[in-house]
Amino acid sequence: MNAQIHEIGAFLGGTNYIGDIGKTTYVNPNELAYGVLYKWNRSTRHSWRASYIQGKITGNDSESEAPNRNLRGYRFENTVKELTVGLEFNFFEFNLHELKQQVTPYVFGGLSLTQYEGLFFKNGQPTSDANHGTATLPMIVGVKTNISPRLILGFEVGARYTFADDLDGSNPTNKSISQLKFGNLNSNDWYMFTGFTITYTFGNKPCFCPD
Repeated sequence: MNAQIHEIGAFLGGTNYIGDIGKTTYVNPNELAYGVLYKWNRSTRHSWRASYIQGKITGNDSESEAPNRNLRGYRFENTVKELTVGLEFNFFEFNLHELKQQVTPYVFGGLSLTQYEGLFFKNGQPTSDANHGTATLPMIVGVKTNISPRLILGFEVGARYTFADDLDGSNPTNKSISQLKFGNLNSNDWYMFTGFTITYTFGNKPCFCPD
């Protein structure tokens, strides 16, 4: 009655950033992202999920369609390292012990802790301040299917809203350099992870029924 089914696997895809430098395209993976994830399936419709994903984010004003950004000509790169926990919900029942092929869209919500390098711009060049951390809200949509009795393949797009505005160096937190701020200071930075997940299932067959 209390047995559960587990999944462990990997994420591989791309990342892109949305903020005060470069393009403003929301889904535009242009750098590598990778990580690991674990799921604890509580029913055929929902599971608890934890993951660690990291990737490089970049921005280049020369690639922007905004004329003011083209003239400014800033560019930066940073690395985000994200630890996430939350709940994944399946739109259709997804029983990992069914041998027939199954497909379901899913959504995920939770909370992340993101580590990155705090930046600021000095003489037009990105400069490191210190390693910073921020809470992040992940919002993920995806679709998954079983490709064998033990393997689940998924594809997902996930937006991350951060409670920080210095991933790109536009709004440094160090008050001694506050005069170097630029861009929209009322809008925090976002980044996206887009890619594939593959997980291996293990554990005893659960009873998805009320206690």
